[in-house]
Amino acid sequence: MPSTTRRDFMRDAALTAGVTAAAPAVRTGWAANSPNERINVAVVGFHGRGRSHYEAYAKMPNVRVAALCDVDERLFPAAVAEVERVAGYKPATEPDFRKLLDSKEIDAVSIATPDHWHGLMSIWACQAGKDVYVEKPVSFSVVEGRKMVEAARKYKRVVQAGQNMRCEPKVRGAIRLLHGGKLGNVYKAKVDIVKYRGGIGHAQDSPIPQGVHWDLFLGPAPSRPFNLNRFHYGWHFFWDTSTSDFGNSGVHNVDVARWGLNKRVHPVKVHCSGGLYVWDSDQETPNTQTATFEYADGTTIDFELSNLYAPASEAWNTFYATRGYLTSADGWKAMLGEFKLRDRAQEVSAAGVNERVTNVSFPRASFTPGPPLEAGEKETSHFANFIECMRSRKVENLYCDIEEGHMSAALCHMANISCRTGRKLTFDPKTERFVGDEEANKYLTRAYRKPYLLPDKV
Repeated sequence: MPSTTRRDFMRDAALTAGVTAAAPAVRTGWAANSPNERINVAVVGFHGRGRSHYEAYAKMPNVRVAALCDVDERLFPAAVAEVERVAGYKPATEPDFRKLLDSKEIDAVSIATPDHWHGLMSIWACQAGKDVYVEKPVSFSVVEGRKMVEAARKYKRVVQAGQNMRCEPKVRGAIRLLHGGKLGNVYKAKVDIVKYRGGIGHAQDSPIPQGVHWDLFLGPAPSRPFNLNRFHYGWHFFWDTSTSDFGNSGVHNVDVARWGLNKRVHPVKVHCSGGLYVWDSDQETPNTQTATFEYADGTTIDFELSNLYAPASEAWNTFYATRGYLTSADGWKAMLGEFKLRDRAQEVSAAGVNERVTNVSFPRASFTPGPPLEAGEKETSHFANFIECMRSRKVENLYCDIEEGHMSAALCHMANISCRTGRKLTFDPKTERFVGDEEANKYLTRAYRKPYLLPDKV
């Protein structure tokens, strides 16, 4: 694969975009001595989820939304007006992310772009000395995710993955219950998601709208004519730019499943099937998927997602343990019980049939996992936690460090690869490659379009 460093990229970009090519100095401890020092954040991509980014930062003391960045300049007036209404100042605007990297005034970037940009932007930001908040799924591929972890560690950056269920008090309380052992050993997690989505229909290629920087939107993806279905939100439904709805909706709950199982390793086997049903449209990614992940110790994650006609799921997360189970239904409930023979005299019937298996009861008690917050713990948003860790430089206090984000995003990538190849796959957690399947291994990365190249070494 051709390689480019951030400096190379900036030099090449300068030839066509007038960008200064000098690499900024890495700042390693600017906030450590002064928690009141202002932090300047640039929010990148805000047509959808990104709006919640700038709204959150604009309300924080000693945090400033220094810049808004999006490839669609038509979005700037409303976003600037909203920040001004909330915070009393106007942020700068910039359609080209590359120009943010050289600004010494920007301390962090908060990324809410389409999936295919997450990895490159995060790596380049780390190289430029910026801390990073990056939306889920953190990467477009397994290879990207690993390089993001390497970049964060090499440049000593605080990088928060946007798996924001980890900041929810009830979720944190449920995970503490599981890890505390009250339900015994947890051997299986199940994710069941029903999220209705209509078809996107068909759209013809058309001229690029005024104010839209289409080449910047495509970035590392293949060059294609402008098409409305491939732009705002529609990008979720094409393999060039999306990780499917598994990476969009499912990654939150599969992250909770992996967290509850206390797995900080990859599974060794994955099998996923799915398809595109009902809608006649331009969509490429599946609208139903079913997957199973098997870990080396035998524990599993079962996953099912549907965007179509299906009964609403009562519990998007369920955990099965040796003494009971835990469900996210009704705001998280646990069941603790014990199998008992109803009548030991009937353990063996008069006909000599052993009824031990069927002649049992399951007395059980329902209870909530416990206080959602530990003593002294305060409820903190995912964004606030990121800012706090920027000031302290304590990566270990992040709700979801980039490596956790990589581990969960990798589950989405592995499932999609199994679905696209049509077979069960064996994975080597150490090498992060599939065993004996070169076709599957080709999906672990992508072909990058110049000059938007992934560096061989960060």
